Amino acid sequence: MSDLTLYLAPGTCAMAVRIALVEAGAPHRLKLVDFSVAEQSSPAYLAINPKGRVPALVTERGVLTETPALLLYVAQRFPAAGLAPLDDPFLLARMQEVNSFLASTVHVSHAHGRRGSRWADDEQAIKAMQAKMPQNMRDGFAEIEHHYLAGPWVLGDRFSLADIYLYVVASWLKSDGVPIDEFPKVAAHTARMLARPAVQQALII
Repeated sequence: MSDLTLYLAPGTCAMAVRIALVEAGAPHRLKLVDFSVAEQSSPAYLAINPKGRVPALVTERGVLTETPALLLYVAQRFPAAGLAPLDDPFLLARMQEVNSFLASTVHVSHAHGRRGSRWADDEQAIKAMQAKMPQNMRDGFAEIEHHYLAGPWVLGDRFSLADIYLYVVASWLKSDGVPIDEFPKVAAHTARMLARPAVQQALII
């Protein structure tokens, strides 16, 4: 039995880790972090993750943070689930390439629309970031649409962590003012993800 506790908030990138754990059949507990009352900034949560963000995964060996790291941890901890091409260095690197792009580019674009104060104090600069955010999201998803969806899944016929992470980030498009139908491959990918029993189960929290 594993002893894993995932701290998450609905609608955040932490949902990717939740889906991965369910896909892997990994026993785990959930702890919801209530952003509406700034629980992520509470002393109790900061003692778990001093960054004051989600996800955080408490393991027997310590706490892990950052979505791409947690996703790979789940795949390596539960290899029988086949969530990562651990046997193929090229495909593993491709998967990590996509996950890195989602984390370092697309997620940052999304955050500019909501948390511009992380990057600027000037109100006009923050408003400029908010105004630019939809186009930046479009640019990021155009890259995914044309270069990072090799087949039904990101890696072609092989389902992987990259599909889980992409699904979660794509779920933000509507609230970012970008219709997902602008990207037919991404929209079809989202529909395939929603048909997976593990995704349906993971969304119930």
